[in-house]
Amino acid sequence: MVFGMPESKFASASRASIIPLLLIIFVAGMYVGLLFNQGSGTSVNETALVQRIGALESQVAALQSQINDMQARNLTVQSINQVYLSVRDSIVTVSGLVQSTDIFGRTSYTSVIGSGFVVNLTGEPLIVTNYHVVSGVVNGSVTFVDGEAYPFEVIGLDKYSDLAVLRASAPAEKLVPLTIASSSSLSVGDLVIAIGNPYGLESTMTSGIVSQINRAIQTETAGNFTIAGVIQITAPINPGNSGGPLLDSQGRVVGITTAIITGSQNVGFAIPSDTIIREFASLVETGGYVHPYLGITGYSLNYAASRALGLNQTWGVLVQTVISGGPADRAGIRGGNQSVTVGGDQIRAGGDVILYIDGVKIKSMDELSSYLVTRYPGQQIALTVLRDGTVREIHATLGARP
Repeated sequence: MVFGMPESKFASASRASIIPLLLIIFVAGMYVGLLFNQGSGTSVNETALVQRIGALESQVAALQSQINDMQARNLTVQSINQVYLSVRDSIVTVSGLVQSTDIFGRTSYTSVIGSGFVVNLTGEPLIVTNYHVVSGVVNGSVTFVDGEAYPFEVIGLDKYSDLAVLRASAPAEKLVPLTIASSSSLSVGDLVIAIGNPYGLESTMTSGIVSQINRAIQTETAGNFTIAGVIQITAPINPGNSGGPLLDSQGRVVGITTAIITGSQNVGFAIPSDTIIREFASLVETGGYVHPYLGITGYSLNYAASRALGLNQTWGVLVQTVISGGPADRAGIRGGNQSVTVGGDQIRAGGDVILYIDGVKIKSMDELSSYLVTRYPGQQIALTVLRDGTVREIHATLGARP
């Protein structure tokens, strides 16, 4: 060790593992001693000896597990630092002004700030951020970690997925794209890393785990529709994080941070990278993206609702209303025809219960929305529904979201 210099995490972790290692040696010595005593004819109850040996083996295994955990934690710290260093140059601060007019006709401007990152999915390095970060923004600019800032133009917007694509007037050497991986590989419990600019604190990194996948959230930008297929995370995010990358342990983009629940603790959401991959070319080429549309509203069944409705089915989507002239209406899907109160909520009984789509089990509206978002207008789907106690299959052709 060099005097006057801070010791490394690896060194401290190595010393921390010495005590468990010595204990293992000590326990192993006791183990050998017991075997020696048994072999030399010492009077030791055989059953008690077996039990003591078993207990000592368990202690050795527990101590070894402790050492492994300590080493894993140290490697995790080092790898997260390496991820940050490898991606920080590709992450930008997105800022600009939003114009507003008061009741007296006076114009004022409010500063907005968010995050973004460079990707290359069409042969040109471009910047991805959230729709709500740049919607209505004037005098927008992106600032890299070294402080260099450049103006941008918005070339693609999708408010229903909260996505935007920007073209920045930056030199080619500044536009280093991040690697994007499919979010379908994510599992609950996976480590994720968020990097952004919360409250203007640039290049801030937080980490957490995937809490759940295929959530559907309601936002102001999406209106009456939900943003589906969303990743729920524990990584702390705050205003200003919006539009920044969600990374896996290898530094690959698996999502884009988008929203928090006000007043919650460590409950955040990210648009999955599969949504970016699916929409990117359309956003660049046409400036927008057309979402599929079934034309229903639904209620996620649960035990209480099933009992109140006299159903034996405790999961699935109970169709509430069918939009006249929409794809579900043309296919013959039925909505509810009578009002029932369940736990203080008014729901419509008598409609079809959607159980499967294309053979995929649908337990809730979140799962229904998350499945449909991966389909396309004009695509046919097979809905397995429960109607009047009978299971039947109905085919519908998806339309374009109005």
